[in-house]
Amino acid sequence: MLTPPHRRFARVTDAPRPRLPETAGQTTAENPWPVRLLTAKISTYVSKMPVVWVEGQLVQVVRRPGAATAYLTLRDADVDMSLPVTAHVRVLDALGEGLREGARVVVRARPEFWTKRGSLQLVADQVRPVGVGELLARVEHLKRVLAAEGLFDPGRKKTLPFLPRTVGLVCGRASAAEHDVVVTARHRWPGVAFDVREVVVQGSGAVEAVAGALAALDAEPAVDVIVVARGGGSLEDLLPFSNETLLRAVAACRTPVVSAIGHEVDAPLLDLVADVRASTPTDAGRRIVPAVAEEAAGLAQVRGRLRRVLASRLDGEVARLAAVRGRPVIAEPWRALDERAVLVGAGRDRARRALGGHLDRAGDQVAHLRSSVRALSPAATLERGYAVVQAPDGAVLRASSDAAPDDELRVRLAAGEIDARVTAVRPS
Repeated sequence: MLTPPHRRFARVTDAPRPRLPETAGQTTAENPWPVRLLTAKISTYVSKMPVVWVEGQLVQVVRRPGAATAYLTLRDADVDMSLPVTAHVRVLDALGEGLREGARVVVRARPEFWTKRGSLQLVADQVRPVGVGELLARVEHLKRVLAAEGLFDPGRKKTLPFLPRTVGLVCGRASAAEHDVVVTARHRWPGVAFDVREVVVQGSGAVEAVAGALAALDAEPAVDVIVVARGGGSLEDLLPFSNETLLRAVAACRTPVVSAIGHEVDAPLLDLVADVRASTPTDAGRRIVPAVAEEAAGLAQVRGRLRRVLASRLDGEVARLAAVRGRPVIAEPWRALDERAVLVGAGRDRARRALGGHLDRAGDQVAHLRSSVRALSPAATLERGYAVVQAPDGAVLRASSDAAPDDELRVRLAAGEIDARVTAVRPS
C-alpha cells in the first residue's frame, strides 16, 4: 500500500529543529534568531522603559481633518537626528496656537517599538514649549562656563589682516546677509575675493552645517578671515549661534573669525567667542577690508606731510649751509692765513732777538773765559820772560838740584826752544 503524498512530505519537514537561543549572546551562525524574534525582543525591552521627558525641536506637525492622532517629528537641536512622535489631538489643542514647526519643546512620552517596520517612536501625552526665559537661562549658564574656561578672553583673540587675500563667508542660501557683506566689502575694496559657503543657519542641522563650513574654510590656505553672517530673528532662530559645539569650533579656528549675527540688539554667544564682533552683516563688510577712498585720502595726507617735512628739512639745511658759507673762515679763508703769518713773523722776530741776546752774552762769556785762560796759560808766563827747562826725558826742572853738570837741557821760550848744557849747578 502506497503512502499518501502528504505523509511522505511530513516525514521530511517534521524533522526536529534546534531550540532557539534565549538571549542574544547565545546566538550563533548555525543557530541565529529570526527577524521576528529580534523585533519582538526589542519591543519587549522597549515596553519596559519608563515614561521619559525628551527635549527637541519640532520640524514637522501633521494633523489630518477628523483624525484623532497627530504626527510629529522631534529632532535634536545640535545633530541631525530625529524621532517620530504620535500624540492625541487633545494634547496639541491644549497648547492653543503656541505650537508651530521650528519650536523647541519638551515632550513626556512612552517609547514604543514597531515590530513590523522595525522603528522606534514616541507616544506623547504631554507637550510643553520651552519658554524664552528657560532658553535665556541655559544660554547664561553656558556663558558662565565658557567664560571660566577663558574662551572670551581678549588675549586669545586674533587681529584681522589689513587686506585679506580671500574672505571666507558662512551664510544662508541666497540670504540678505550674504548680499550685505559682499556688496559692502566690494564697495570699499572692489578687488576683494570671497569664498562663500551657503549652509543652513536656522533650526536643526544648523550647528553641524556651520561648524563644517568653518572647518573647511579654516583649512584653506588662501582664506585670511572668516565671516559668519546671518540676518536677525527671534531668540530661538539664533540659538544655533549660542550652541556649545559651534562656539568651541570657532575657538579652535586658526583663521580670525568675525561674528555678524542679527542686528545691533542681538547678542548670541558667538559674538563673545569670535575674534571680532560686527553689529550687522553690513558692519562686517566694513570691518574686513579697508576703504579705497579712505586709504587714498590717507596716503595723500601722509604724502603731503612728508612733502612739507622734506621741504622744511631742505630749507633748514640750505639756511645752515648759507650760514656756514657766510663765516669768515669760509668767505675769506686767507684772512686766517694772514693772521697766522703775522703771528709766525712776530714769533720769528722774538726768536731772532732772543737768539741774538743769547749769542751776545755767550760771546762775552767766551771772551772773558779766553782772557782768563790766556792769563793762566804758561805761554803768557813765557811771554813775560820766563822759560821752561826740561830734562832729556821731558821732566820739568823745578830746582837746581834736579840737574847735574854736563846735563843736556831743553829750554822752552815764548818763541822757540834752546838746547843747553849745564856747566855748573848752584843751589839757591
